[in-house]
Amino acid sequence: MSSMDTSVYNTSALSGSYSYTDTLKGVHYGPGCVKTALPKLLKTLGVKKALIVTGKSLAQKTDVVKRIEEILSVENAFAATFYEIGEHSPIAGIRKGAQLFKDHGCDVIVAVGGGSPVDASKAILYYIQKETGGKTPPQIAIPTTLSSAEWSIGAGYTDDAGNKVAVSSSELAPSGVILDAELTLATPERLWLSTGIRSLDHTVETLYRPLVPHPVKVLCYSAMADLFKYLPQSKAHPKSLEIRQKLQIAEWMSLWPLKLEKYSALGLSHALGHKLGARYNISHGITSCLTLAPTVLFEAEIAAPDHKQYLADALFYLREPSTGSVEGDIRRLAKLINDLVISLGLQSSLAEYKVPKEDLPQIAGQALGRQDDPHHARVVKLLESIHEVPLVL
Repeated sequence: MSSMDTSVYNTSALSGSYSYTDTLKGVHYGPGCVKTALPKLLKTLGVKKALIVTGKSLAQKTDVVKRIEEILSVENAFAATFYEIGEHSPIAGIRKGAQLFKDHGCDVIVAVGGGSPVDASKAILYYIQKETGGKTPPQIAIPTTLSSAEWSIGAGYTDDAGNKVAVSSSELAPSGVILDAELTLATPERLWLSTGIRSLDHTVETLYRPLVPHPVKVLCYSAMADLFKYLPQSKAHPKSLEIRQKLQIAEWMSLWPLKLEKYSALGLSHALGHKLGARYNISHGITSCLTLAPTVLFEAEIAAPDHKQYLADALFYLREPSTGSVEGDIRRLAKLINDLVISLGLQSSLAEYKVPKEDLPQIAGQALGRQDDPHHARVVKLLESIHEVPLVL
């Protein structure tokens, strides 16, 4: 999976560029909206036969997938449901899904669930396009977590050797997205809340991601404020559709559709998450709970001045007073993130997931892109800080 992008770009708050992803034709949101939104998107895309790609638990233990099947059946557009997709999207499942897509003569995938089904659908469509040529078939994403995979042009999956790898194309971003809070009610609390921290990770790392235009960074501040506000409320009131819908809108803003010249990890927290996730079977929501706060502390030391200012300015949007210095404000942001993770019951350590301490230097080098990176020792120290005991700020 992707490491950090260490290229130097000439961008600032006063200059840059922006364009949408090539594929996106519609976003529909609101409790219960899937009933009307899915038929509209089928018509907009001109597609006739859908393969549902989802997870086993969602298909067998909830009525969410059945509801999607019924809507597609009314439109005479249901072909089959494929749920042999595990966490981190193993390649074996991707191969089976691609074969099922071809066997049923499908022309669209409807991905239902978290980041794994959405990313697996991208990988399935990528390999179908490589095999058949022509345009990549479209995907309609119906997320039930806050992972934000539906806004990305990249797909991460696990190869035969157990390594996390990625494919990327502007044609892989979903062509339609449906954010229906009703469909999230069956999502387990830990998955729902931890993917919310994943969205928070997007908001923070977008502030120093290369080539992101200033208006998108401002959207991230708004998303950040909403995630801080509504994640604790969702834990306290798990059946509230209003709170869940506000969180889905926040995760949309956290990774606003954006066409970039190059696909890479947003920043160090994401790069570390990519390297930890598949190899040690840690969900990306939990990797963000582990790495985001210490990464913000790391940025307080090494980030460029304009990136530090973007991070420090987050306190204003969180309605927190300034400490009186840029670095102090960044450290305060790190503490707020850590406190939020603790309040949601999501704090853990690398040791809990059986990450060997002797692997930490290699993980740091992979995340940075090379073992001789000048920040390598500091990143190893960062990983050591979350290895044995939870981070304390």
